[in-house]
Amino acid sequence: MSDIQVVVISLAGSDARQEKVRAELDKTKFQWHFLDAVRGSALTSTPVEYKPEKVKSLLGFELTPNELGCFLSHKKAWQECVNKNVSTIIFEDDFCLLPHFEDAVHFLMNESPGWDAVRLQGLNNVPQMEIQSNGGFALVRNIGDAVGATAYLLKPGAAKILIEASEDIYEPLDHFLEHRQKHHLEFVAIRPYPVDITGVQTTIADRPGRLPIRGWAKAKRSILRTVDRWFSKNPWFPR
Repeated sequence: MSDIQVVVISLAGSDARQEKVRAELDKTKFQWHFLDAVRGSALTSTPVEYKPEKVKSLLGFELTPNELGCFLSHKKAWQECVNKNVSTIIFEDDFCLLPHFEDAVHFLMNESPGWDAVRLQGLNNVPQMEIQSNGGFALVRNIGDAVGATAYLLKPGAAKILIEASEDIYEPLDHFLEHRQKHHLEFVAIRPYPVDITGVQTTIADRPGRLPIRGWAKAKRSILRTVDRWFSKNPWFPR
């Protein structure tokens, strides 16, 4: 399909993962390529858009270097979508394509064009409201967060909006994608999902075990979230 490109975010040197990606995507008709991921642990300075104090007040802890690298990697992919001015499927490098993958993309591109961004996978089963269907596939609105950013489809206009909305980073990427009050985009989804990510353990967005926030720290976080919800121009938590 000449009206679409496929980009796979992957850390340099991730040979086993990249070999698996080749085995998956070479079975399709799509032109695709790897995009070097940002290695968060190798950053020598704090990116100007990262707001550690805000993310710490809202989450109770800062983003890990890999979480920050994940966000910056996806920003690179969005920029490529804008630069090429073509709809773009963005993958992280650990996924399995289901047999109906190409048919699902065809449905989105040719039979259901009324979207800006479409989730192609989800870790959580959440209620869905159907927007459009052809009997085999349906464009749906998730009622809740299906979680994950391993596979999604963007139009260039939506990618540009995400870039502009992420001039300040204060939340993990998957939170940001669902943060409609900040970027004003709606990530719809396709049913059934054409990408399987069960068992995925990405090297980009790893989140080591963190101790639960308790006591005064938890109370302080709740207060700061309430203030953000009611007085921020771009509240993280919906009103």
